[in-house]
Amino acid sequence: MKQLPSRVYPAIGHFRIDKITGRHIQQFINYLALNGRNLINGKPLSRKTVVHHLNFISDIFNYAVKVGMLKDNPCKSVSLPKGEQKEKEIYTINEIAKIFELLDSEDVPLKYRVFFKLAVYSGFRRGELLGLEWKDVDWDNQLISVRRTSNYTVEQGTFTDTTKTKKSKRTLKFPAYVMDMLNELKQQQDKERMEIGDKWEETDRLFIQWNGLPMSNNTPYYWFKRFCKRNDLRFCDLHSLRHLHASLLINAGVDVVAVSGDMGHSCVSTTSNIYCHMFQEAQAKNSEVIAAALNFKAV
Repeated sequence: MKQLPSRVYPAIGHFRIDKITGRHIQQFINYLALNGRNLINGKPLSRKTVVHHLNFISDIFNYAVKVGMLKDNPCKSVSLPKGEQKEKEIYTINEIAKIFELLDSEDVPLKYRVFFKLAVYSGFRRGELLGLEWKDVDWDNQLISVRRTSNYTVEQGTFTDTTKTKKSKRTLKFPAYVMDMLNELKQQQDKERMEIGDKWEETDRLFIQWNGLPMSNNTPYYWFKRFCKRNDLRFCDLHSLRHLHASLLINAGVDVVAVSGDMGHSCVSTTSNIYCHMFQEAQAKNSEVIAAALNFKAV
């Protein structure tokens, strides 16, 4: 994140590294948590972003310790302010059924119909979806592989990058319904390529602009927001579709290790931390099912 140095260096960069204490860093982290703002949109910084800043500082001190400049890393004494945990916004089954029904209407472009349905079926991140290429689709075995992401910055524009973590590279199997949607999209693209001719830019991406170039990262978000407003639907951001995917797996009794692999998390603890409440609810339901099967009655 390019905003990390732009905040860290003015705050503590004027100190000699051996003069920076845990107190200096703690004051900076507290300030970010309470008053930090995104440099682009002015919104308050998320707890995750504050953690990124602390990790960035800690990495610098770890290197200083490694090369013998310091004996210890002062970040070890720094703690993150406890923030209020926001409840994740997730669509209900009835809401997503309505969304799927409306996506099937004739006035919805096929690429958006496929994008949002695949988002729910796959749980892929937005950048992973936009980074998919046709060579990632194994038609014979009904598999889709995540091998890259499509990202955007003001300086670079749209660019291809590696996945978020090594474990984000994954291959999932999909039902025939999903593969049929993809096949329809592929046929439409092939037809458009023939019609446009020399104006077509070959990128092999699934989700593209009119001329074959990769779809912009913000396009799905704004299209979906307008779609929900037009149809009087509750709008949740695109990441909520990923959370919905995870919740469906958890409620179906899929264990945390399998869910973690499906979501492409770097470690199982990430999954259990993010979806702790969901797993607890699912476990409670499991106990009720067992009790009902054994004819136990609450006293």
